[in-house]
Amino acid sequence: MRNGFRRVHLLVEGQTEEAVAALVIRPHLEGLGWHTSLSLVKTKRPAGGPSHRGGITSWAQVERDVRLLLNDSSLDVLTTLFDYYAFPDTCPGMVDRPPGDAYRQVEHVERCLADAVGDRRFRPHLVLHELEAWVFAAAEELALLHGPEVADRLRADVAAAGGPELVNDGPATAPSKRLLAYCPTYLKTSDGPAAVEELGIARLRAVCPHLDAWLRTFER
Repeated sequence: MRNGFRRVHLLVEGQTEEAVAALVIRPHLEGLGWHTSLSLVKTKRPAGGPSHRGGITSWAQVERDVRLLLNDSSLDVLTTLFDYYAFPDTCPGMVDRPPGDAYRQVEHVERCLADAVGDRRFRPHLVLHELEAWVFAAAEELALLHGPEVADRLRADVAAAGGPELVNDGPATAPSKRLLAYCPTYLKTSDGPAAVEELGIARLRAVCPHLDAWLRTFER
């Protein structure tokens, strides 16, 4: 940190994460005094053509972008907004996750990612279980777009799981899959970010402990 100026970069997984980062996370960090920038993970770099962006399929893909960004010596913190659900098994920590609850497991993977990069500025964050869990927290706000029946189903799932971050039950019933099943007209890159923005960061943190713990590291 130089003369009180603090710079953080958010490396995000896809367009939905990019929208939520811009609408919700970035304003919060800037309110704490952080100068914030963001970019999407590059998935492919075809010869002679533009890079494709969004989606994570391997650790090599993530590590490449992380190390390129850390070449910028003006960066104080590099953090991530990646989904924990379906995170590739090639990523450090995924194949040797400890037994126990989801919070213990995701924290293990985040520590392993940080250790693999070996730069104190790298502060990885995986959304438990995926960003759509935050939309489950914003059930009332989503009802303004899609009606009260959708909100009722989201609230029931949250209650059964024990919290929005714990709504995950496999490839057919992860938060994003449930949203589309409950509401076929749901628009992933616009409806979700709008609902989360309307909910607000304070109320979102109150029901998402893993998110809250991540944001607290920027407040210390």
